[in-house]
Amino acid sequence: MMASATNRTAAGEKLTVSIRFAVSALVLTAILLTAFASSLLWWRTSEAISRQLASTINAQIAGAVRKEVTAIVGEARAAHTAIRTLFLQNVLDTREADKREFVFLSQLQSQATISSAAFGWPDGSFFAAHKLGDRRLEMMEISLTDHPGERRVDEYDVVPGDIEFASRRFEPTSYKVAEQPWFKEGLSADEPRWFSVDRHPGGERPAIALAGPIDVYQERQGVLAIIIEHARIARFLAQLQVGRTGSAFILQRDGGVVAAPDEHADEVNAGEVRQPLLAVAQQAMRTAPDGDEAWRDRVQSGDGAFEVARTALPFPGWSLVTVIPEAEFLGPVEAALHRVIIGLGIGAVLAALVSAALARAVIAAPLGRVVAELRHVEAFALEQVRRHPSRLREIASLSGAIAEMAGGLSSFGKFIPADLVRQLLRQGVDARPGGHIQELSVMFIDIAGFTGLSERMGDRVVPLLSRYLDLISTVIVDHGGTIDKFIGDAVMAFWGAPMAQPDHALSCCRAALACRAAVESSNICDDDGRPLAIRIGINSGAMLVGNIGSELRLNYTVIGDAVNVASRLEGANKTYGTDILIGEGTQRLAGDGLLTREIDRIAVYGREEGLAVHELLGVAASKPRWVADYARGLQHYRARRFDAAIEAFEAVLALKPGDRAAELMIARCRSLMQAMPDHGWLAVTALTSK
Repeated sequence: MMASATNRTAAGEKLTVSIRFAVSALVLTAILLTAFASSLLWWRTSEAISRQLASTINAQIAGAVRKEVTAIVGEARAAHTAIRTLFLQNVLDTREADKREFVFLSQLQSQATISSAAFGWPDGSFFAAHKLGDRRLEMMEISLTDHPGERRVDEYDVVPGDIEFASRRFEPTSYKVAEQPWFKEGLSADEPRWFSVDRHPGGERPAIALAGPIDVYQERQGVLAIIIEHARIARFLAQLQVGRTGSAFILQRDGGVVAAPDEHADEVNAGEVRQPLLAVAQQAMRTAPDGDEAWRDRVQSGDGAFEVARTALPFPGWSLVTVIPEAEFLGPVEAALHRVIIGLGIGAVLAALVSAALARAVIAAPLGRVVAELRHVEAFALEQVRRHPSRLREIASLSGAIAEMAGGLSSFGKFIPADLVRQLLRQGVDARPGGHIQELSVMFIDIAGFTGLSERMGDRVVPLLSRYLDLISTVIVDHGGTIDKFIGDAVMAFWGAPMAQPDHALSCCRAALACRAAVESSNICDDDGRPLAIRIGINSGAMLVGNIGSELRLNYTVIGDAVNVASRLEGANKTYGTDILIGEGTQRLAGDGLLTREIDRIAVYGREEGLAVHELLGVAASKPRWVADYARGLQHYRARRFDAAIEAFEAVLALKPGDRAAELMIARCRSLMQAMPDHGWLAVTALTSK
């Protein structure tokens, strides 16, 4: 039988091959790939030249648009300065309608990019001269005395060198200049500045406005605004030639459209925002880095690939985005390359198929199975690791070593919390000392009177303790907690790490209530037949969480003052006769989902006013009367009204006889009444025992 086994082993060794042989087969394929090197070099060179051409087009477009935006901003400032100077020099009074109309109209006719000039008075009156395209103007006025609630509109036809009156009408309006941001902020400003404007007396149209105050003889007369509608810029963009099929857009930082090319856009026709390449430009703005630096990249969209460039413009928050389809400049290059590749591919297809089949059967498939087992080890899913035979000796040995390693690691499953290890591995936490400060919730729980119980029962306490710890551990894990350690009968656990839990405080409190309910329903009794009672302390706050220890041994745990407070709260249950005490941070973070009552304020290091301690009673429900009585007693106690406090605490005992906290507070009040504290007294209790 041994000879037969030896023969089978020898036969198996004859069937296996070295991995070097398998790799040698792949070298043949590598030889074929060298034929593509020259084609690739040619492609790269052609691509670089084409992209440089696209960059040159973008630079020319960007220069033209920057020049136009600069001119628009300059014209607006020039118009504002000219009209403002006339007001300041008292050449023109803001209430002189004829002169004011003449000046405003002259500015609109001399500055091609300006859409309107407007003036608002502090009393709410409003006047504006507004273009209606290139062949018509309108004068509008809103008065609080003459036709209140209506807008007077005078329309003029533009004729060579002059304008002719066309019509006058009055129409209802809800426009109030005093409610417009440009007017409100401009009235309190010292210098003119730019605003985004959407609402106008005639309707909604996107625009920008240079608005600033007008002062005459140190008296504020109102606010002057020079308005440029986005439609004017859209018409300019339509004049640009961005390659054969490209487009240029002016967008805001968030991708909002300022202007899209439209040759028909003006103050009457707002412009067509739906452009074929607009979605590509907005997608590029979302992916572009923050800041005003020039940026260029290749953007893949549903319609193909595009060369996109962003250039900051001389107006706050505006960027020029040019979009050129990649096929426009790379199409001929790709067509030529495709012909070369097809020719080379026909000659290499047979060799490629043979090499691919060999590599897959001999190397790829076995390595894939080994990698899958390594993934199981990486995720600490040791029970899923399997041994895989292979014709390659090295892969067969590697698979066997992985299976043996998994078996060795699984032996420690009882000592290492596997779920915690998996979470740490998924988050990439290195197994070395380190940590960070994070807001978490921590719980301490132990058995009331366990010291005496263990002395009486001796080693018979182990089965009872094991059953209790199994029960508590299951509840904690089911509620998303991380078990830190067992300290005799005590269990320390925390919530919020390593997996982030926005509701860590609420989850921790719910786990505490579930632990108490589980112990009560488990029928676990001590040696005298009495059901086990547990005490729980919970606190939330900033604490250090991470791998604490040395290079030889680590413990993923939490430390800090907030942790120490939770331990003290667990012990404080003995003083107040409670089951579950939580800190004020936990009570605040848990919100309204729980029913609690504030018990007292206890002294903690570094907080003169102490820490508010709350008893966790249950989930959110109608608050019992005795809870309100206790809160009223605390209020009187802290205000040094001890008689009223005693009365409130006695009301608690009438509704909840034997309430240890109320009895304690009554005794404390009577003691303080005998030696009345001074006005510097703080209602903070220093606990003298754990």
